[in-house]
Amino acid sequence: MTPVSYRFCPVCGGALTGRVVKHGDPVRLVCGSCGFVFYQDPKLAAGAIVALDGRIVLARRAIEPALGKWVFPGGFVDRGESVEEAAARETREEVNLAVEIGDLVGVYSYPGNEVVLVVYTAHVIGGDLRAADECLEVATFAPRELPWDELAFPSTRAALEDYVARFT
Repeated sequence: MTPVSYRFCPVCGGALTGRVVKHGDPVRLVCGSCGFVFYQDPKLAAGAIVALDGRIVLARRAIEPALGKWVFPGGFVDRGESVEEAAARETREEVNLAVEIGDLVGVYSYPGNEVVLVVYTAHVIGGDLRAADECLEVATFAPRELPWDELAFPSTRAALEDYVARFT
């Protein structure tokens, strides 16, 4: 993935330029004034595959990317928040369910994609299933009925495949 083109140093305001800091590393943004190295770290996201009455909860996205495609609840981890807390928060925000986070399903990352997704199982401890923040609709699917051709991301498919193989 091409680095984002930041122009100015967040420390001193000097100009950032691309250069190799250490042999074997990729090009990094470095401040010509103070020497600050601007590392463009990946974005961490968390997701929860929620079982409800033996079925899997999915939401149809109301936002880009992948508008109208199906996903399990998930989103970015906030600074200072645990990955598990983020998975539970996103589930509450998107499908109105309070969940207890369970087992790790997997960690998903792809070359050229800045997002690293950590996915857990979850079981419902409260709330009522409904489309909330960022969702057009919610539905539950038996594992054999999952809408494989309408899933939002490669990580959505990979995590659901892993979940079905290990937990159903």
